[in-house]
Amino acid sequence: MRRMAISLAAAASAVAALSPAVSSVSSSFADSSEPSYQLLQMNLCLSGQAGCYSSATYRSILDEATEQIADRDPEAVTLNEVCSADVAELARRTGYELSFAAVDYGSAPLPCIEPRGRGLFGIAVLTKDDIRTSQDRAFAVQADPEERRWLCATTESAISVCTAHLSTRFSSVERDANDAECRELRSVLARHQEAGTTLFGGDVNRQDACAPPTMWTSRDSSATQSPGVQHIYGTTTSNEWSTSVDEATYTDHDFLLATAATTPAG
Repeated sequence: MRRMAISLAAAASAVAALSPAVSSVSSSFADSSEPSYQLLQMNLCLSGQAGCYSSATYRSILDEATEQIADRDPEAVTLNEVCSADVAELARRTGYELSFAAVDYGSAPLPCIEPRGRGLFGIAVLTKDDIRTSQDRAFAVQADPEERRWLCATTESAISVCTAHLSTRFSSVERDANDAECRELRSVLARHQEAGTTLFGGDVNRQDACAPPTMWTSRDSSATQSPGVQHIYGTTTSNEWSTSVDEATYTDHDFLLATAATTPAG
């Protein structure tokens, strides 16, 4: 198990201005003046080895992600298909705390390339609050060379923020693995929920939710790219929340933001 929890409190650096993103919103509440907790989910396709990545737009991916975080100012961010050095830079730019878990490929750590020197491939959680502990583990059922793993970071406010990137569903073997990972993720979230407020954001590669019945579910159903496969789940002091999807220019998944009507109770 490889984990990295990094405290980075530097102020956000300036980024190049990008064209405004197209946003769509579906809400259980609108323009609420109540306190809120926001979680932003992003799949950035940064390994350098997937078809969704272009080395020509590498810096633009990081700039766009930084702009999303700066503009939305969420309490937490969940990140899939990222590289350890890149997310460390995101944390430095935005002043967030970082927990990172490396994801193996072919039973070995996968260095990110084009360019090299960006660390290992994996998943990550960023939080405004200090991270107290983090846990990660590979799912029991795997279907392809890319390892599927979950990560949960618990903050000083006793809020757990979790992420995972589940198997695709192109073949029957992959669908079976995705179903098994979904069931395991549901159990992981239920265990964390017993200990306190828990939120999840991730690319689950499915429309059906993997949340326990006690958590609300938000999806990027209005996305222009791969709609419905990125989910956010949460337990809060209210069951009201809003969903916002911003179109991404430099990655193959749009950006999903969920805003709970009240601040989670630690």
